[in-house]
Amino acid sequence: MIEEIRISSLGVIDESVLELGAGLTVITGETGAGKTMLVTALGLLLGGRSDTGAVRTGAKTARVEGVVRAGADLAAIADELGGEVEGGVLLLGRQVSAEGRSRAFLGGASVPASALARVGDALVAVHGQSDQHRLLRPEAQRDALDSHAGPALHEVLARYRESYHRLHAVESELREVLGSARERAREADLLRLGLEEIEAVDPQTGEEQSLATEETRLGFADTLRTAAETAREALSSDADSPDALGAVAAARRALESVREHDPEVAGLADRVAEVSYLLADVAADVAAYSTQVETDPARMAAVSERRAALTALTRKYGDTVDEVLEWGRVSAHRLFSLDGSDDRIAELRTEREQLRALLATEAAELSRLRTAAGTDLSSTVTDELHSLSMPHARFEVRLDRSEDEAGLELDGRRWHFSGTGVDDVELLLSANTGAEPRPLGKGASGGELSRVMLAIEVALADTRPVPTFVFDEVDAGVGGKAAVEIGRRLAALARSAQVLVVTHLPQVAAFADRHVVVRKSSDGSVTTSGLDTLDDVGRVQELSRMLAGMERSDTAMAHAQELLEVAQESRRRPTRTR
Repeated sequence: MIEEIRISSLGVIDESVLELGAGLTVITGETGAGKTMLVTALGLLLGGRSDTGAVRTGAKTARVEGVVRAGADLAAIADELGGEVEGGVLLLGRQVSAEGRSRAFLGGASVPASALARVGDALVAVHGQSDQHRLLRPEAQRDALDSHAGPALHEVLARYRESYHRLHAVESELREVLGSARERAREADLLRLGLEEIEAVDPQTGEEQSLATEETRLGFADTLRTAAETAREALSSDADSPDALGAVAAARRALESVREHDPEVAGLADRVAEVSYLLADVAADVAAYSTQVETDPARMAAVSERRAALTALTRKYGDTVDEVLEWGRVSAHRLFSLDGSDDRIAELRTEREQLRALLATEAAELSRLRTAAGTDLSSTVTDELHSLSMPHARFEVRLDRSEDEAGLELDGRRWHFSGTGVDDVELLLSANTGAEPRPLGKGASGGELSRVMLAIEVALADTRPVPTFVFDEVDAGVGGKAAVEIGRRLAALARSAQVLVVTHLPQVAAFADRHVVVRKSSDGSVTTSGLDTLDDVGRVQELSRMLAGMERSDTAMAHAQELLEVAQESRRRPTRTR
């Protein structure tokens, strides 16, 4: 429930506070005083679109703040969004600058406007004259029926929508697979050729470097062999010419002959001995290498051919053999996927048929629930219309279907289907005895449409409960006895919910628990509106103004007093409710 709304610099309202409570609150005032601006303020507070044109002339920002009595649902939303509920109260705020910037606040936390919209969905149902036209749209009529059907239909509808979205995804993938069959076949052929080429060469990790080394050695075989033989001769000569081993041996003998005279010489002799051993090993290795190096033209050709084959692969499939091998691994997986497309097509077709059968079953259940709900809603709204001074009215909910060869199969025929089922919902009204029911857009006047909308809202109150209802001049086009009945019905609705009504009808205002008047004043250049909560005397004066345009006329005052007493007496009598 909304306890208070504070408005600053919004339209014609400079600074005002609207204190609310349980029951029926009506807001009245002269034309242009700013009554509807209160609904605009409430819309901003509950996440509606901001409009810089609503910022009061000369002001930098417009601000709306609200104090809401929060139940468990609102407390959970606030906690999820980082706001706090203190003492069971949730603070809401919205600020709109003249430059177009908008900020929203929830429980002390800065939040996006969509967060306030979540609060609004759980807290308030707003109805204005534009909602009458919205009620003429097929989707709004279907939503009204589905709301009346309650949780049972919503559960089936949720399952149906899940299956519907899955069917859409399956059909989209199937179209993609079938539509790209030629491209997939072409891709598979290219991959297959590449894999066959790699398989024929059979490259090995690290092969490039080893082949390059071998090719260089084979290319310089004669030079390498000559160098090795020269080195061997220098280390260990076959002739009597001096060599390294001989020189080291002579040095070792000289030191060994005097090692007992000085420990330091003994150390040097040992080191020279170690050098001689190493030198002998190197000489042996060089000799072995010189005998291994051979000129092999055949092997040279084979190595060059192998390197050319690897180079052909790296030009196509990667910069290195390792990258070629990785391309082969990935391509083999992709080829497996492409070769399995026929199996995937069969799987998708099977799943599509299963989903269509499931959707048909769920659509049939939706139709059954809607038919039952339509019968009950027709009866309930008809009764409500009778209590709203339409004694001969008959309201009817009609369900229809359209045949479609590509639709869902139910009862041996195929029907067009959408994300809400196979049903087309239409609300019909017969306002007079003997008249055939006609669509609301064709068979209802503005005043009748206002009462139909109110009757539907009352009918939905049990299955779509919200703490607060806001009605913005939904009684337009209504007068006389019908206006009295609308006031009586709004008062009855206010027994179980908070109801806020902007009205120009004294018959409706007379039923209020709380009467707020919007007063307009001007200093000659700037128009300002303020809010006053009326006492009993003030209510009589305001009702007399609304009745006759005169606040001090004795006749108008008497008429207003009588209207107020009749309305309050009527409120004390039991009223039929659902």
